[in-house]
Amino acid sequence: MTKENRAYTAAIRARIHDQAWIVPGLAALDETMEQDGGHDYAHLTRVLVNAVRIAKGEVAHNPDLEVIAAAVTFHDVINLPKNSPDRHLASTKSAEFAVKILEPYFSDERLAKIEEAIRTHSYSSGFQPECIEAKIVTDADRLESLGAFGIARTFYVSGVMGRSILDQSDPFAERRELDDLEFALDHFPAKLLKLRERMTTKTGREMAEQRHRFLEVFLDQIRLEVQDE
Repeated sequence: MTKENRAYTAAIRARIHDQAWIVPGLAALDETMEQDGGHDYAHLTRVLVNAVRIAKGEVAHNPDLEVIAAAVTFHDVINLPKNSPDRHLASTKSAEFAVKILEPYFSDERLAKIEEAIRTHSYSSGFQPECIEAKIVTDADRLESLGAFGIARTFYVSGVMGRSILDQSDPFAERRELDDLEFALDHFPAKLLKLRERMTTKTGREMAEQRHRFLEVFLDQIRLEVQDE
């Protein structure tokens, strides 16, 4: 078990009872998940913290916290590159993997919720979450694309993929089509600025508001600095 794995294990155990699936589940995760700076155990921990906070706000809907924790754990186990033509299948593949690992530890009903939460969480998947656990996992992961970490992860992934920071001749795509496969800054209007309106829980929307405003402040500052050049 790696240091990062142990830290995430501790994060789960601090929030739910020590369940039988945790150790074998994280062992399987260690063997399979290809980590990068945007999708690693630190990301899982932040999503878990977001999810627990949302679940507390949505307590009237009686969310199953263990189902949520299991779904968060495996939601990025199969992580295809952002520019892959199969990118939209990553969450479905992750859900299938999780079901195989977790089947001995959960009832069919709870396993179905885990599968749905993983399969529907991805922005690019085209699926819509229906059960409260899936909605919470979706919102918790989307919060990671907003605020300071959203900015950091955007530019990290863009750097790995060799994207330019912006189109120097038209930074805010006022005279061209958005192209976030080519320019990191285009990812803000193409996706990130839309997430606040696509949160699926009341608590998630409330948490997204401040982080959305932070993105707007960042973009205002970029605009000022570009104008000064």
